[in-house]
Amino acid sequence: MLALRLTRGAHPFVLCGRLLVAAASAGTGFLMLSALSHALAHPGAGGALLRLAWCVVPLTATVYFAVAMARNDPATRPREGLSSVGLGPAALAGLAAASTALSSLLGSVVALLFFLHLRGDLTGLPFDGAAAGMLAADQPLPLPAVLTLLAIVPAVASLATAVVLRPRAGRPAPTAPRTEPATPLPVPSGLPWGVALLATGLAVESWAAGGTSRDGGVPLPGGVESGALGGVLGWLLTALGLALAGPGLTHFCGRVLQAAKPGAVRLLAGRGLQEEATRIGRPVGVVCAVASGALASATLYGAGTGASPAGPLTALGAVLVAGCALATLLSAGVEARRSRASANAALLRLGAPASALRNAATLRALTLLVVFVPLTWAVATLAAAPLRG
Repeated sequence: MLALRLTRGAHPFVLCGRLLVAAASAGTGFLMLSALSHALAHPGAGGALLRLAWCVVPLTATVYFAVAMARNDPATRPREGLSSVGLGPAALAGLAAASTALSSLLGSVVALLFFLHLRGDLTGLPFDGAAAGMLAADQPLPLPAVLTLLAIVPAVASLATAVVLRPRAGRPAPTAPRTEPATPLPVPSGLPWGVALLATGLAVESWAAGGTSRDGGVPLPGGVESGALGGVLGWLLTALGLALAGPGLTHFCGRVLQAAKPGAVRLLAGRGLQEEATRIGRPVGVVCAVASGALASATLYGAGTGASPAGPLTALGAVLVAGCALATLLSAGVEARRSRASANAALLRLGAPASALRNAATLRALTLLVVFVPLTWAVATLAAAPLRG
């Protein structure tokens, strides 16, 4: 009940984020129910499990977005006086997990209603039974399987939120004053692991492409299905590698900006990138992974390989993954801007021109584009190269 009250009284930005989480959960739930309908229409065909395996990608994107929104929610941060009323860090993490579960559960309900409506089980609205053939309307739905699939997103998202926001031993209190002098900012430690996972993911994709190149292209739910599990695993490893390498690359960009006698704008831009390396770097890495996957698919399907065209479910999954990645990056950018508000206000009080702050923000964005756009193109080229053969 407290989680519901906090949800109703949240900031409009937070409410918008939770509605987006519900929408992403609805899309993922609909994709999983579509995989179930395919299994009902083609019993024993063997492709249903591969279609369900492709649902891991939008499921991962939805959970990642839900955790990011819960982490950026101001209501989940410990503050003075809350522990005395029983709302310590552990209780706030539980409330964040409950709020995430509520948003995801709302999306699952919407997915079920929309699925039944397109099957023709619910009447009285436009487009009744518009996808009856694709959704196996002539087959009865197994209720336990439907409820299990719809419960996956709320359960996984709430569990991931609780794990990420749980209080850790040795973490300094957020309200404790800083008495130590400023030291150089530490370099994020995930860059070597990110590079290793990126190479592993590309290798897995190449291995999976060896079994699909003879069939004519990338296996998607609307096209060829052989080898889909290897493609999913390879892409997930690649995305995880880029997400782990993103903070280190962002920190490196900040160091480069501050090299060779920098001016005030370069110092501000470089220091900002170093301070926000983890918060901004991970979403940028995920967007880089999504963009590289999209470029690899576009390159492959435009190369005359004879691959089957992507169907509506594939398009829905692609839009869902890209939307979650971009929304997470936008949320991280808003949170980073909010965290720099006090420092920017102090600089303005000291006489710094507002144009210098705007130029520093523009320089940060351009630096990230200069580094991550070629990286995205390189990863896309390496991923598409074995698939062309």
